[in-house]
Amino acid sequence: MLPRPARSPAKSHAKTAVMVVHDLVATALAVLLTFWFRFTGAQLDERLHALPLLLPPFLVLAGLVYARLRLYRTKWRFASLPDLAAIVRAASVLALALLVTDYVLVSADLYGFYFFGKIAIVLYWVLQIFLLGGARLAFRYLKYTRSRQSSARTATVPTLLLGRGSDIDVLLRAIESGSVRKLAPKGILSPRADEAGQMMRGVPVLGGFDDLERVIARLAERGQPVRRLVATPSALEAEPDALVAQARRLGLPLVRVASLGEGAREAELAPLEIEDLLLRPTVAIDRPRLERFLAGRRVVVTGGGGSIGSEICLRALAFGAAEVLVLENSEPALHGILSHPLVLAAGGRARGIIADIRDAGRIRAIFETFRPDYVFHAAALKQVPYLEQDWSEGIKTNVFGSINVADATAAAGARALVMISTDKAIEPVSQLGVTKRFAEMVAQARDAEQARIPGHPTRLVAVRFGNVLGSVGSVVPVFKAQIARGGPVTVTHPEMVRYFMTVREAADLVLTAASHADGEARALNEGASDQHAAVYVLKMGQPVRIRELAERMIRLAGFEPGEEIEIAYSGARPGERLNEILFASEEPRVSLDGIDGVMAARPVFADRARLDGWVVRLAAAVEAGDRAAADAVFEAAIPHFRERRAGQAGATAPAEGAVAAPLPAAP
Repeated sequence: MLPRPARSPAKSHAKTAVMVVHDLVATALAVLLTFWFRFTGAQLDERLHALPLLLPPFLVLAGLVYARLRLYRTKWRFASLPDLAAIVRAASVLALALLVTDYVLVSADLYGFYFFGKIAIVLYWVLQIFLLGGARLAFRYLKYTRSRQSSARTATVPTLLLGRGSDIDVLLRAIESGSVRKLAPKGILSPRADEAGQMMRGVPVLGGFDDLERVIARLAERGQPVRRLVATPSALEAEPDALVAQARRLGLPLVRVASLGEGAREAELAPLEIEDLLLRPTVAIDRPRLERFLAGRRVVVTGGGGSIGSEICLRALAFGAAEVLVLENSEPALHGILSHPLVLAAGGRARGIIADIRDAGRIRAIFETFRPDYVFHAAALKQVPYLEQDWSEGIKTNVFGSINVADATAAAGARALVMISTDKAIEPVSQLGVTKRFAEMVAQARDAEQARIPGHPTRLVAVRFGNVLGSVGSVVPVFKAQIARGGPVTVTHPEMVRYFMTVREAADLVLTAASHADGEARALNEGASDQHAAVYVLKMGQPVRIRELAERMIRLAGFEPGEEIEIAYSGARPGERLNEILFASEEPRVSLDGIDGVMAARPVFADRARLDGWVVRLAAAVEAGDRAAADAVFEAAIPHFRERRAGQAGATAPAEGAVAAPLPAAP
């Protein structure tokens, strides 16, 4: 979908001017009609004679009130109850101003009469609301009828909509506005029994999901054969397998609604992917919180062309960031994100730069020039087998590169840095896990240093991801490719389990962590040490057994596991373990009041002097190509890493209850 051309500022200002003129004319008309309806004869003549003296200052006051209450932030075609409430507040303020003026400045004690009187002021209040709100509602209704007629002319695909009423309402509005085209809704199926028999924007609710085949048959008998099923997110939460099976039996295409209700993206349809059916319900985020947090801010995303970094860029733009700098060392990846339609639609708010986080001088110069408010550090090497093989490269990027980004962030005076980590950093047994855990410790040590500076200028925190569906190297696209080739589907171990999250959830977790780190967690300086969160994790429900994941994907693809598509076990690879955990046993938890779906822990790290010594030894080990020396540093810094050989040999996590000697706690 190509981005729409940006609206010219002159055209936008002209439309706002028209709205302002209309409201001021309506205000003057409300005053005139109040006099006309309330007074007669000499009383009316006297007030009309005084009108040239009264009206100009009152219109100036009205204009200021309307601007203050933001009556011009919403287009009239989208006028809604919040806009009506703002109009009521504006009319009330103006009526109160008339009351004060009439009873204090022009009272009966001073002039012998009340210019308005209480009845006239109440009448003015009613007329003002009617004239301001009525025009908006009439304009919206006109646009609504025109869009309905336009969508009806282009609606060529008889469709059945599936989902709860709230989701369906958003989808129907998108159809009416033309952002979702060619659909002709013939009915709705809702998982809620209390919605059956109702009408939603003129479309009947014909039953629940169990009634799908019966409803399709009944509509066909009426000469309205359904040609497409459209599932909203709520339709895919309960029993998506059964829904997919019914659609296959009926021979109907089943598509999902993507980006439903997202500010940066209009509702649009997308093919139903297997991963849409694999997870628990998506964790809901506090959109107003993130909009308040990012509005007008300057953001840097390292690794911004990757699967996670690119989504963070898009979400930051969606929530109102003033400028996003995409930092990437891969030219194709940078071109890919900067060519994204949503980035192009954002105009000049997003730009890119080629740089490598290993180059400390280059990173510091970029940050000093750009002066970010927030830095999201997604650049990393993350494939376990490659890092086991090329261990020094992982240290150069994941450790030294992260140090460069952390130091540049603090030097530039940014408010917060969020470092992307992994659940493999807890009690690590792999090079990926240990390099990420070391980077977390570096961030926590620097955060503690910043906390001792008056005003605590920069927060440095980390977020830990489980396996991100759709990201490069995720197991789901690998399984999909293997199924498409006819198998076998390779699983490393029948008992291996993992946590999963979507790319959208991962990006929103990063932004939420930043908002908390720069918000509630700053209360540490005021004595609320229980809020000093250093590591954030998404509540991902129960982990998924990889073998069962493979079996389900095979069935969703229309095959029978073990008969048509084989599952082969290849054995755990070096650096892998059977179970993933979210927090180390010695990490104290933090309560995040008011933030659902996210957990956090306080920091556990060594002091800066010890960390700097380890960094020097790591650099020497990398320079000499001495892996044993590098491992010795990691074993000294992270006691759990001493157990890596046992973890690699048995591909198991450390025994439950085994607690290594903890590092010194944060000051």
